[in-house]
Amino acid sequence: MERRRGCKGSEINMIRDAYARIHRRDLVADIKSETSGWFEAGLVSLARGPLLSDVYLLREALSGIGTKEKALNDVLLGRSNADINAIKSEYHRVFHRRLEDDVRSDLSMKTERHFMIVLQAQRAEDSAPVVKADIDRDINDLYNATEGKIGTDEIKVCSILSTRNDNQLRAIAYEYQQKFARNLEDVIRKEFSGHMEDALLFQLRNAIDKYMHHATLLEDAMAGAGTKDYLLISRVIRYHWDRNHMANVRGAYERRYRRSLASRIKGETSGDYERLMLACIGERV
Repeated sequence: MERRRGCKGSEINMIRDAYARIHRRDLVADIKSETSGWFEAGLVSLARGPLLSDVYLLREALSGIGTKEKALNDVLLGRSNADINAIKSEYHRVFHRRLEDDVRSDLSMKTERHFMIVLQAQRAEDSAPVVKADIDRDINDLYNATEGKIGTDEIKVCSILSTRNDNQLRAIAYEYQQKFARNLEDVIRKEFSGHMEDALLFQLRNAIDKYMHHATLLEDAMAGAGTKDYLLISRVIRYHWDRNHMANVRGAYERRYRRSLASRIKGETSGDYERLMLACIGERV
């Protein structure tokens, strides 16, 4: 997948395939039979590799009572077109279901339409330029869809944030502040609520400063009463596939929270689970 720089993800797939060929056994099934708890969940996610882990996380988020909205945001928002298309294809291969149908059945109204835009995989590619005239049009459209009218044109805002690349979204946020003397994030908070607000803020923050955004997502998984372990595991393992990315996230975390990510994880986990999470962030254990 496009965002998985390096070969660690593909190496995991090769290891899993070699294990099956040599031992005629399934590596994931064997891990499940030999481990338990959050340690098991982390090892299984590692053994599945980045793409397969994402589609299983989506299936878990969309099945059962209610939707795990944060997991849905994590997997689908801010991704490249190549990522989205790979996720949709793998989801169908593994579960014999269309991801679009499952998302549509779990979400409703305008939030459903937001995620349908995302799943169309029509973001501007990273190579697409930032054109001043286009940015000016987008900020005017955003203003007219929010502060400039009674009521909010939610789909216009969703469309812009879901189809522009990160460089364009950064430019939009900067120029909006310059022209209207208001932070675009504050506008979204004022005009939206619930899952749609969270999703739009996710897209904006991911574009403005990806490393800091991921650092705050890790803190979110550990803050408050009780650790949201499934989020901590999925986020740590997703970021760890790109070692340079993880190093930048660790640096951002320390700048933001004035403590190391390793020390924070140590305070929230224990035993083999702790050692696994520390290893994934690049800490010696």
